[in-house]
Amino acid sequence: QVQLVESGGGLVQAGGSLRLSCAASGRTFSSYAMGWFRQAPGKEREFVAAISRIGGSTYYADSVKGRFTISRDNAKITLYLQMNSLKSEDTGVYYCAAGQFYSSSLHYRPDVYDYWGQGTQVTVSS
Repeated sequence: QVQLVESGGGLVQAGGSLRLSCAASGRTFSSYAMGWFRQAPGKEREFVAAISRIGGSTYYADSVKGRFTISRDNAKITLYLQMNSLKSEDTGVYYCAAGQFYSSSLHYRPDVYDYWGQGTQVTVSS
């Protein structure tokens, strides 16, 4: 089992940056593909970014491509999301997730992830 704890959220002005972290428990972190999702008030949870087990492959939603960077440090069992050029539409609760799926075509689907963190709030003021 994996426990995930996000941190790094907060209030930032449009155009600013934030770096989210997701600390994982357990020794099996490197056996999981990892993802970031977000949920705005009144909206469904949506895919933001994902990364393969050893970090060789990354995937992004079109809305964040070129602005966000997902990375992982398996030695520190931590997942990161660097968010630059933030926009008001990036506001929401950000969740990290861990999944044992292998198909690269599934990374955007919340239902293939097995474990979720509690979320961290990101608010971008315009």
